[in-house]
Amino acid sequence: LKDAGVPVLGTQPEAIHLAEERGAFGRLLAEAGLPAPRHGTATSYAEAAAIAATIGYPVLVRPSYVLGGRGMEIVYDDATLEAYIGKATEVSPEHPVLVDRFLEDAIEIDVDALYDGEELYLGGVMEHIEEAGIHSGDSACALPPITLGTGEIERIRRSTERIAAGVGVRGLLNVQYALKDDVLYVLEANPRASRTVPFVSKATAVPLAKAAARIALGASVADLRAEGLLPVSGDGGDLPWDAPISVKEAVLPFHRFSTVEGHGVDTVLGPEMKSTGEVMGIDAVFGTAFAKSQTAAYGSLPTSGTVFVSLANRDKRSAIFPVKRLADLGFDILATAGTAQVLRRNGVDAEVVGKYSEGPGNCVERILAGDVAMVINTPFGNAGPRLDGYEIRTAAVTVGIPCITTIQGAAAAVQGIEAQLAGRVGVQPLQQLHATLRTHWQGPARR
Repeated sequence: LKDAGVPVLGTQPEAIHLAEERGAFGRLLAEAGLPAPRHGTATSYAEAAAIAATIGYPVLVRPSYVLGGRGMEIVYDDATLEAYIGKATEVSPEHPVLVDRFLEDAIEIDVDALYDGEELYLGGVMEHIEEAGIHSGDSACALPPITLGTGEIERIRRSTERIAAGVGVRGLLNVQYALKDDVLYVLEANPRASRTVPFVSKATAVPLAKAAARIALGASVADLRAEGLLPVSGDGGDLPWDAPISVKEAVLPFHRFSTVEGHGVDTVLGPEMKSTGEVMGIDAVFGTAFAKSQTAAYGSLPTSGTVFVSLANRDKRSAIFPVKRLADLGFDILATAGTAQVLRRNGVDAEVVGKYSEGPGNCVERILAGDVAMVINTPFGNAGPRLDGYEIRTAAVTVGIPCITTIQGAAAAVQGIEAQLAGRVGVQPLQQLHATLRTHWQGPARR
């Protein structure tokens, strides 16, 4: 359109290409001094394997120029990488495969911001509940972030401003970061409105889309502050300490579909987006807000009954305290042998149940019989627990009970259950929450 002489408002096509083209964007980050996971671009399996050998497994592989994480996969070995390249039939110099080092156990962070060429307005900083590797459209997130400090927020602000200036953004920008070992990595930047903009606008009482349209037409952040469309001072990166917590949860339609063979759809989350919508819970504290989001998406979390737990080895240590808390709240714990052994050694009374492959009375039969109120099943890699748990997770979908596949999700669910048992779940008009935030925005300058 631009080549044909059509005026393009806001961020220009060249800037969009700069953010999307891996080599150019990598150079921009290097010049700005911003770290990114090690990566490479491949047009064949041999090239992809060489990159993986250099940067180390696991790696995240994906086609270039994709939306919704389409075709993304976390790969742990050469055989799986070769199978992925074999499926990617359009691999060519014009359609390369991107190979990135996958940051395990990192905190993923989503940022929506406005930039007018001179000033950055940080719309909101969202902390994902699930670890990095779950597509942002499928991961629950909290705003304000529930574990990030002011120092980390300022690092995010500075990094986002450098990216916006380097790319040439005029309007909205979405940046995804991963925080691991106190290093803030840039995962990607999208110089456009993201699906989180409506959520951030509701959570902060600021109409980001309207402000972005004005900036695209030539207004500055300072102009919009002066006329009251944006706060007079401050932004979504310095919300007050008592600001309500907003939780975004994905709506995942696993119960509506089956595979071509007629089997249930696996509920494991990954880098390829599966959700078909999102809901939002707002309250004074995270646990209550999370409970509301779950009620809106799937129905209320259970407050009694039996929880079935089967964990990958890497997750067993992290799961002890969430599962112990469930037991303390009165839940019965049902677990496969390896998981039960770890729980028992840490003071959790767990009943042992057989795996799906171990004959009658196994865990899948217990789930289908209605004996279980919630499932916690964490997969790992491309084999073992990841594949063995398929029947467990599809059984949970069949009977319509919560099925949690990450330890972070399990910990959040425990807080939600505690809030429900304490009777803290209440209702407040969104307009009232917005009025409180606007009073904060209209106060004296704080920066």
